[in-house]
Amino acid sequence: MSVKIEVGAGGIPHNQILIYGLVGSLVLIYLTYLNTVTNTQYFAFFGGLAAVAALIWGTDTIKHLCSYGLGTGVPSAGMIALGSGVVGALFGATTGILAPIVAIIVAAIIGAVAGVLANNVVRMDIPVMIISLTELAIVGAMTVLGLAAMACGTFEFLGMITGTVVILGFAVQTYEASLIGGSIIAVIFMLGAIAIQHSFNACLGPGEQQDRTLMLAAECGFLSMITVAIISFAFIGFLPALVALLVSVIGWFYTYTRYIALAKRDAYAWLDAKPILEPKGGA
Repeated sequence: MSVKIEVGAGGIPHNQILIYGLVGSLVLIYLTYLNTVTNTQYFAFFGGLAAVAALIWGTDTIKHLCSYGLGTGVPSAGMIALGSGVVGALFGATTGILAPIVAIIVAAIIGAVAGVLANNVVRMDIPVMIISLTELAIVGAMTVLGLAAMACGTFEFLGMITGTVVILGFAVQTYEASLIGGSIIAVIFMLGAIAIQHSFNACLGPGEQQDRTLMLAAECGFLSMITVAIISFAFIGFLPALVALLVSVIGWFYTYTRYIALAKRDAYAWLDAKPILEPKGGA
């Protein structure tokens, strides 16, 4: 029987973060559809922001789940989330405009099944296991779909398999360089998996504070956005990709400086690392 350990109590209730994360990521992914409506690619960066919103929610879910003593389960939860999310996102992408909603439904089913197996077959017997893995699967789906939309400008499957390579304004159609054919989806999987598991893993312990943990989650999300924005130069226009990169860098710089400030606030002492100097007179 698992026993819940209260870590960093207080702050915003988890259910409130769940609502913000789910609704926020869904709305932000749908804002990328403005690319189709306006026949431009300038709205691709909204996909990355959707991933950031989902990752913040997912980080709090991992904290909620791992408060039952699953310290080494943080990476496992992250991998399950993104593994389930890839399946849900790609299945949803085949349904056109309904892609984000279908991705949520499919991911929720996969996450719930994983939770039932974990509790009833593996016998982990954690009260929040089923609901937490359901949430994490949805987080994974929204993260994958959001970053995919940021990279290629659309969340529809056709746009992921018929990628357009753009080099200095000249477009060349190629299947091999598509988001899926070029294995970029694998990069997105790892970016999301690392981002969702790192924040609580880095901040856990008796001194963990919700605002610092969630700020690190946002920082990791924007860091992943920077990588995807650079990748997007190969799939969307130069200026839309540049806009996405600027949004990513600005978001990362703000969240990084805020995280450092919160870390200094919570630290007993702050010792800046300095170069190791060789002793005078040799060894």
